[in-house]
Amino acid sequence: MTIKILLADDQSLFREGLRLLLSTQPDFEVVGEATNGEEALRLAARLRPQIVLMDMRMPLLDGVEATRRLRETQPDCRVIVLTTFDEDELVFEGLRAGAVGYLLKAVSAPRLLEAIRAVARGESILEPSLTSKVVAEFARLANQASRPPALESLLSEREIEVLRLVTKGATNREIAATLFIAEGTVRNHLTNILGKLGVSDRTQAAVKAKELGLV
Repeated sequence: MTIKILLADDQSLFREGLRLLLSTQPDFEVVGEATNGEEALRLAARLRPQIVLMDMRMPLLDGVEATRRLRETQPDCRVIVLTTFDEDELVFEGLRAGAVGYLLKAVSAPRLLEAIRAVARGESILEPSLTSKVVAEFARLANQASRPPALESLLSEREIEVLRLVTKGATNREIAATLFIAEGTVRNHLTNILGKLGVSDRTQAAVKAKELGLV
């Protein structure tokens, strides 16, 4: 089975060398070459490649946005980022955009050829030197996702004021006097606070407030 490949890179010399390398493989066919992201999208729509080797920094439309749009219009087309740069943010943007491979241009020829075949089989490929960065970023995001939501997103400003006084041991009457509201209003706020925090009493609410950084 022939793997149809589109090259997207604004460096003509690099594209030529890449095309010559890929043409030595009987199962590869370079169906087109693009000099920028917009041209890559036009050619991909017409030529329907299975693989796009995408540079990240190109004029008119960069590789990140081109990858994102390509994945939206041709979800079966798989993008391998092939770039000189290994900045963390650039790596993560490319992967978030939908690239399934990320290799530096200094990659060896055998490694590149195998990567293309692996991606065509449905696998994902990442430059070994970037793996630790990606793992660390995913760990950071997972840790961030596991953190409790910000208190401001759960409670109103008045409810936060009531809860802050609860953590100080204030009674309903004292809270009412401090905030110049009725005790019945305080009780209503407390009912809402307990429900939103998923706790059953004011002591648990105070503990939760400390966990969320209120005090």
